Amino acid sequence: MSEIDLPEYVRRNRIYWDNWAPDWVTSGERNWAQDEPDWGIWSTPEADLSLIEGVAGLDAIELGCGTAYVSAWLARHGARPVAIDISSQQLATARRLQLEHGLEFPLLLGSAESVPLPDASFDFAISEYGVSIWADPYRWIPEAARLLRPGGRLVFLINGYLQILCEPDDENVPAADRLLRDQFGSHRFEWSSDESVEFHLAHGEMIRLLHASGFEVEDLIEIQAPAGATTRHAYVSAEWARRWPSEEVWKARKRP
Repeated sequence: MSEIDLPEYVRRNRIYWDNWAPDWVTSGERNWAQDEPDWGIWSTPEADLSLIEGVAGLDAIELGCGTAYVSAWLARHGARPVAIDISSQQLATARRLQLEHGLEFPLLLGSAESVPLPDASFDFAISEYGVSIWADPYRWIPEAARLLRPGGRLVFLINGYLQILCEPDDENVPAADRLLRDQFGSHRFEWSSDESVEFHLAHGEMIRLLHASGFEVEDLIEIQAPAGATTRHAYVSAEWARRWPSEEVWKARKRP
């Protein structure tokens, strides 16, 4: 897809992530150094979520990879990953970390809404706060279905939808203990505190979209922050996330 054909929000998010990339170098270095994954803003262990269980021997793609640490975890667990991201600056960090850790897999610069690879190329697709919130689900989920073989798995970790409804316009202010946004008609979200564009769907809409794209939903895990948890992110507090889900994991499988 040429520059002129990229949707406006993709161009905005690319600029945003190129500018924000230096803030993610330290966390990328830390995650690349880990052999066992932990997930999301509360560092929930893989043993509790099983996001990459059974990936050994699979062709896998990480959609919106950032510094590509998830792909590094996939490679260490025996998968054959490919990673794609819209930000050249994030991928520059990923390439450096590949060299430092002696792991090599393809890093593609481009939109995960339109991946330049053939149909049915992969057995497994994953996104942790990548394409799963920074791209339009009505574009990226059908694209994930196109890329997956029959029986292939899609796993993604996103903000809890309830947290989004309780979040003020300024992402530097924590989620409230009451609803601040309408649910009906919500799809695209923008914030006064930055230039990014996010997308979030209510659970019913997400289920219908996954089914329409050829998936069967296998699980929805609503994550509770562990006791004593902390996070560097200002948009939600640990106290809030002990009471309500600030993150959720979706697991789906492409129908044969």
